[in-house]
Amino acid sequence: MISNDEWLALYTTIKLAGLTTLILLLIGTPLAWYLSKLKSRYKVILEAIVALPLVLPPTVLGFYLLVLFSPTNSPGKLWMETTGYSLAFSFTGILIGSVIYSLPFVVQPLQKAFEQLGDHLLEAGAMLSANSVDRFFTIVMPMTKASFITAASLGFAHTVGEFGVVLMIGGNIPGETRVLSIALFDHVEALNYGTAHWIAALLLIGSMVLLALIYLLNFNHERSIQVRSEH
Repeated sequence: MISNDEWLALYTTIKLAGLTTLILLLIGTPLAWYLSKLKSRYKVILEAIVALPLVLPPTVLGFYLLVLFSPTNSPGKLWMETTGYSLAFSFTGILIGSVIYSLPFVVQPLQKAFEQLGDHLLEAGAMLSANSVDRFFTIVMPMTKASFITAASLGFAHTVGEFGVVLMIGGNIPGETRVLSIALFDHVEALNYGTAHWIAALLLIGSMVLLALIYLLNFNHERSIQVRSEH
């Protein structure tokens, strides 16, 4: 059965995934909008940087972030002098790592939706004297609502399943950096397969439910578009 330590790991996992998703929506939305409108030849370089976590081994990314977060290097030293505690092996450290690692899962669906939206609706809004902020909240967001839900769901689900980045940056500190994937690894190493099965089943069912919701939302969105086009 699942003990209090595992419930604490579940809380840390949900807290990490929730905050990561919120931050990614805040920084990923303007980044995706910028990339969707960028016409420069250097766009491919920016897209490659955003997509890099898709192909980079998590342990490699985690290792370099751990080096940067160390108090012996400038970013980690500056953080230590400002806050009084180390960025490595802290919740803030794994939160930053999670944001970087899950970035393409939020930016790419939004960028694709913004590109498919086109410019004619925004031009019509501009002719009605709507400023850029009004056009985004009254035209872009309602028209791309399904993509926002998909991006948030993918960012959340991907963060829940993180292992390599979290382990490299945060280690395994109960109540601070120990998430469910690390708890599962601990129990497998200790040959405690009973609890490992419970944790694995929890992650499997949660992932399946989330994916089913994403596909259901996309199906309903496409169906509503089809119905509107028929009328």
